[in-house]
Amino acid sequence: MKEELLSQIKYDGNGLVPAIVQDANTNEVLMMAWMNAESLRLTIESGETWFWSRSRSELWHKGATSGNIQSVVEIRVDCDEDTLLVLVNPAGAACHTGERTCFYRKFG
Repeated sequence: MKEELLSQIKYDGNGLVPAIVQDANTNEVLMMAWMNAESLRLTIESGETWFWSRSRSELWHKGATSGNIQSVVEIRVDCDEDTLLVLVNPAGAACHTGERTCFYRKFG
């Protein structure tokens, strides 16, 4: 089943798929980042989140420098197979600003 789902993921023209990261316990959305096939493979194999940095054109392991690692509980694929939902147990802040979530600002 896992291999079948992996082969059906629809990456964009740059080989990327959006990954929404959510706290598995609180359901709070922590961040959105991009994954390519390699970062998804590393995430599945290591049990920790890996992403593709579009600005640096390189893989990055979430928490490698900050210690705020995200342990993967489950990965889901949406019905169109073009977006991932990654449920995690975070070891700290998700945002590079130090905020728990990247979505800490509101309009109005």
